[in-house]
Amino acid sequence: MPEFPSAHRGVRAAGVPQSGAAIAQAALVVVAVLYFARDLLVPLALAVLLSFVLAPIARALRRVGIPRLAGVLAAVLAAVAVIGFLGLVMGRQLAELAGDIPIYQYELSRKFASLNASGGLLERAQEMLRGLAAGAERAAAPSPPPMIGGDAVRPLPVEVRMPDPKPFELLQSVLEPLLYPLATFGIVVVLVIFILLYREDLRDRVIRLVGAGDLHRTMAAMDDAAYRLSRFFLAQTAMNAAYGVFITIALMLIGVPQPMLWGIVAGLMRFVPFVGTIVAIAFPLLLALAVDPGWSIPLMVLVLFAISEGLMGQVFEPLVFGHSTGLSPIAVIAAATFWTWLWGPIGLLVAVPLTVCLVVLGRHVERFEFLEVALGDRPPLDPPETFYQRALAGDADALGEQAEVALREKRLSDYYDTVALPALALAQGDALRGSFAPERLAALRGCIGTLVEDLEEEAEDDLPPDSPIAEPDHADGPPAAKVAEPPESLVPPGSVICMAGRGPFDTAAAGILAQVLRKRGIGAVAAPVELVRGGDLTGIPAESVRQAWLCTLEGGASTAASRYLLRRLRRRFPEAKVAALVVGAGLDGRLPEALRGEGATAVEGRVADAARAAPRLAAPTVAAAK
Repeated sequence: MPEFPSAHRGVRAAGVPQSGAAIAQAALVVVAVLYFARDLLVPLALAVLLSFVLAPIARALRRVGIPRLAGVLAAVLAAVAVIGFLGLVMGRQLAELAGDIPIYQYELSRKFASLNASGGLLERAQEMLRGLAAGAERAAAPSPPPMIGGDAVRPLPVEVRMPDPKPFELLQSVLEPLLYPLATFGIVVVLVIFILLYREDLRDRVIRLVGAGDLHRTMAAMDDAAYRLSRFFLAQTAMNAAYGVFITIALMLIGVPQPMLWGIVAGLMRFVPFVGTIVAIAFPLLLALAVDPGWSIPLMVLVLFAISEGLMGQVFEPLVFGHSTGLSPIAVIAAATFWTWLWGPIGLLVAVPLTVCLVVLGRHVERFEFLEVALGDRPPLDPPETFYQRALAGDADALGEQAEVALREKRLSDYYDTVALPALALAQGDALRGSFAPERLAALRGCIGTLVEDLEEEAEDDLPPDSPIAEPDHADGPPAAKVAEPPESLVPPGSVICMAGRGPFDTAAAGILAQVLRKRGIGAVAAPVELVRGGDLTGIPAESVRQAWLCTLEGGASTAASRYLLRRLRRRFPEAKVAALVVGAGLDGRLPEALRGEGATAVEGRVADAARAAPRLAAPTVAAAK
């Protein structure tokens, strides 16, 4: 189904319960009403769904100049004619099938009996079932007749004869089972006509209920939801109808009896998630086993449904609707179970369409957002939140999988800027509030450090967007992309120092920047904050350092502490240009402005911007020491 944009979210519903307890009570009341008023609500739900299907057709007829009433009646009558034709075809095919059932039963028994020739599993299962049946018959057998004078008292046979039914009673016995379906169908038709004729009036009433305080956003949300649902349901109905026609033709060519019946069933079962496929395959497969003395027709039926279901689910439906119906797989199963329990087989057919309507409601009405979270297929957490949750759980493997998926579509620096560093900002906020025990904080840092180390080996070069294209080595060879060559002064290891600030996660930020710079061919090294106190650079002389970056997350340390560290960096590396990476703060914020005042030649807010700025700062100038 096409994505339903959330731009209109924030529409507040009038009269919606505010507290959790009130919402739970309202949910129980709604479920009770749905169950006990199903005789009234089932026709209404069917009418609403059918009106979504017919609304585009009625609008198209209106655009070609047909009056509204005539267009609505034409669309509804066409739908009634199609449904009636399908019903007549199914009834005729079922009557033919019922007459041939004894023949099919005999053929199936003979074929299964041939499988038992070697005393296999089927024979043992049949013997077990026969034994159980015999035991049940013995348990249900009547007790021996009583004895009088040595002779058994035998009951007198009694035969009950019903009088021949009168013509009116015979007519009543035939019509009574049909009255309820016909009455329901008539109510649905009438409701569809009135919904299509008065849809603007109904929309205005719904707007009044949902939220008339923000009329523009409410109108836009209602129109967008109704339009997209109409397109979706009409496209789904057309796709399922085409699928049914294809199955009918294929089964006819294969030689399966009653192909039109099974084509209609296959098209209807496309509305039923998971179970519908099994039902659509089972009956044609049984008939194929009955009519074919061998196994070629059953195998062709299996291949037919395997290929057609695969093409529908993986090619045609994603092409027409998008990647899915907008529902999570668990929500589809839960919805099918819930609506079947409420409304029986009709509920199973309308489960997915009704649940899609609920998800659309949750995407457009603020108070029903929980419906989208519970039933929709969008990730419940944003990527930074997912990163933080996995890191809190200590699941380094899950962090690696998330990074692997993200790096298929974006560069390493973009992944850090959009996922990892915002997650570190979330973690730092919790750390500053005192939410972490020391051992938990150490474990979180270790998990993030493990991820950075893994990406050092697995991630590709961090190609900048404007990397040049090298000329081919041979005339017939393709050109190959190469990383933009960094300045020679920044190539030796240790020529760029990325020093962590005093925040709880600044060490991770320094390691990330150093890794991205190394991926671009720059000899960057991450260093702890103790470096400014004269710590060892593991054999790297201070005079060889050309750039020194202070890496910090906004809020991790005070502005005064960051200014002090920047001054110490300038004294520690007098021949290096000093810059800063401040994550989570706008470039016009208080901390970036203070660092500029301390002589930082560049202050960047993203890793990608810092990696682009590093080559530009490579001019050999000596900063004045303070």
